[in-house]
Amino acid sequence: KIESLRHIFGETDLLIALHCEDQATIERNIEKYKTKIVNGDLSIEYHPCIRSEEACYKSSRLAVRLANETGARLHLLHITTAKELELLTNASLESKRITAEVCIPHLIFTSADYSILGSRIKCNPAVKGISDRDALRSGVNAGLIDVIATDHAPHLLSEKEGGALKAVSGMPIVQFSLVSMLKLVDEGVFTVEKVVEKMCHAPAKLYNIYHRGYIRSGYQADLVLVKPIHWTLTRKNILSKCKWSPLEGQVFNHRIDKTFVNGHLMYSDGQVGETYKGQELRFN
Repeated sequence: KIESLRHIFGETDLLIALHCEDQATIERNIEKYKTKIVNGDLSIEYHPCIRSEEACYKSSRLAVRLANETGARLHLLHITTAKELELLTNASLESKRITAEVCIPHLIFTSADYSILGSRIKCNPAVKGISDRDALRSGVNAGLIDVIATDHAPHLLSEKEGGALKAVSGMPIVQFSLVSMLKLVDEGVFTVEKVVEKMCHAPAKLYNIYHRGYIRSGYQADLVLVKPIHWTLTRKNILSKCKWSPLEGQVFNHRIDKTFVNGHLMYSDGQVGETYKGQELRFN
């Protein structure tokens, strides 16, 4: 299996973007906790024990090793542990051969939130402890982590029923991604400039997306206007067809006022426009 991976790493000039978790470690962890299984399921609090730091680090370390051996261009998707940061450097994005992404749930939630939110925050890799969350925040600011993403997965609440083994993984995040990050700005975790860099500039650079990610002459006008306003997220605010959010009940200090896609007004006053469907992305 490793030789097959090495062949792929060595033969392609394309960016290799990987979700890194070691399946053998996950299966051993399930076996470890099998005495806790009731009706074929485990309590959701065991999710970060099953999809553990070891499972993440072992897989990420292998990917980095193969990238270093072959010279491949590697991008680690949604890292979740402090230990994985040891595999990364804070060189400029343009000069890196190994880059990394963190997702918003792992910058917001911790394993303590399972007792309140349950399987609503179940995702893969798992939300882990507060020390990991804080290390990820520091990794963003230090330049070890290059991109902030959402891993948006709008499952129905009926699909989220169950625990660590039965509930599906993933949550809807994209609608409230910016206001969530601006809340962290309000709390002093990040600067506005850092949020824009990691959510707009860096993805466009990393994936070589043509004329996106910046406010520049000749670029596509993908813009959002934000108003400073105090509000509480309730179900009536949710536009996603899944009709729920793990952020329900949270208070925010910014609200999205208008959204433009390719210069077309697509969202205003809580309403999504239906007259324009966007454009296919182009890559350099």
